[in-house]
Amino acid sequence: MPELPDLIVYKESLDRYVTGRQMHEALIINPFVLRSVEPPLQSFEGKKVTAAELLGKRIILCFEDSLFLVLHLMIAGRLAWKSGRSLPSRKTGLAAFVFDTGTLLFTEAGTKRRASLHAVEGRNNLKSFDRGGLEIQGSDITGFEAALKRENHTLKRTLTDPRLFSGIGNSYSDEILHRAKLSPFKQTGKLSDHEIETLYTAVVEVLDEWTERLRAETGAGFQKKVTAFRDEMAVHGKYERPCPVCSTPIQRIRYAETECNYCPVCQTGGKLLADRALSRLLKNDWPATVEELEQIRRAVVNKPDNRYNSG
Repeated sequence: MPELPDLIVYKESLDRYVTGRQMHEALIINPFVLRSVEPPLQSFEGKKVTAAELLGKRIILCFEDSLFLVLHLMIAGRLAWKSGRSLPSRKTGLAAFVFDTGTLLFTEAGTKRRASLHAVEGRNNLKSFDRGGLEIQGSDITGFEAALKRENHTLKRTLTDPRLFSGIGNSYSDEILHRAKLSPFKQTGKLSDHEIETLYTAVVEVLDEWTERLRAETGAGFQKKVTAFRDEMAVHGKYERPCPVCSTPIQRIRYAETECNYCPVCQTGGKLLADRALSRLLKNDWPATVEELEQIRRAVVNKPDNRYNSG
């Protein structure tokens, strides 16, 4: 799912390409994407885009006459810009918004249709899309600490909860916790003042650094590469690859449709966090440390194969 750095660069791309321009056509390719009935999309045609905004992980196109298009990309939704009047393929296309200078395409990869589009009239009606999470940009440590302590959960769950923090998802929460040298399973209620300050600094630094990196990558064009896995990331998507700080193999915990990546030396004092599925399978044989894991791996590699030694 696109997270805050990607969303900021999307917003800036939209400001360059469509803000101040009149939209001539709003075309729905896949009817499932449109989740509202009033106002009709035709009422947006002929109106100028006055701004692009972010609300949590939603992108909002603001039009004249207090009209708004609210786009939620979810996991696989993407935006693209094509010159002239262009339509996306039926396989991935959701909607197309035609301007005099080109077409903004709304697409979604895969077979699951989770991305959404809402047409809204009146700014007050945007409040229903606000999950209430803290906007990191412009926040201070006081507001950050208040959001962090609102509920007592693991750090991983807390950072990715849109009711507590806006724009942080699976990828950047891994990077933030690695930067802060904190376990993803540490409870927010057990954080010291120093750990809270360290975490706040890591959140700001990681999100700012990646926003600048993506800005440089996009330049004056329209953002194209939106992915949760990047070579420059420290731990996310780097299972069994060396930690850039201590060279220990990165570990992961899989759950539901996602995973958590971490360095056991930098973040958990050498302790392996139990993967729910594997720990149920191995039970008491689950390795407690990186050293025990390596011993098990060496034993498996060196175990003699007796298939051909049966007399």
